[in-house]
Amino acid sequence: MIFAKFLHVLGFTIWVGGMFFAYMALRPVAAARLEPPQRLSLWEGVFGKFFPWVWLCVATILASGLYMMAQLGKPPMYVSAMFGLGIIMMMLFAHVFFAPFKRLKRAVAAQDWQAGGAALGQIRMLVGVNLSLGLLTIVVGTLGALLVS
Repeated sequence: MIFAKFLHVLGFTIWVGGMFFAYMALRPVAAARLEPPQRLSLWEGVFGKFFPWVWLCVATILASGLYMMAQLGKPPMYVSAMFGLGIIMMMLFAHVFFAPFKRLKRAVAAQDWQAGGAALGQIRMLVGVNLSLGLLTIVVGTLGALLVS
């Protein structure tokens, strides 16, 4: 169970940490310093590199989480809450990947900066929601474990 917990925390750290960096550091600097063609091309490239890692993290988090839940038998309420939040986060990520990110790639290829900006705006909003859910999940997991112990 220790190895599963390690993989779980590693996957979540990469995913949530990546969202935090993108949302809190890269986004404001890119918005302030780059014109739409460069900014949208940058984000398409960043997401193109980051999203495969997120898919790997999603698979790792889901597999390790289900394994640990099975080991617990009837998991505590905070574990069920983390599971529910994680599923919502995974569904939001899948939506981002298959809808607005796909539109962003098409817009950048066509140099349609207005459509690209709209797609990026959707991604930004959903990443903000997912980042908030991820931080909430960390709080639930940390405090839940402390309160149950």
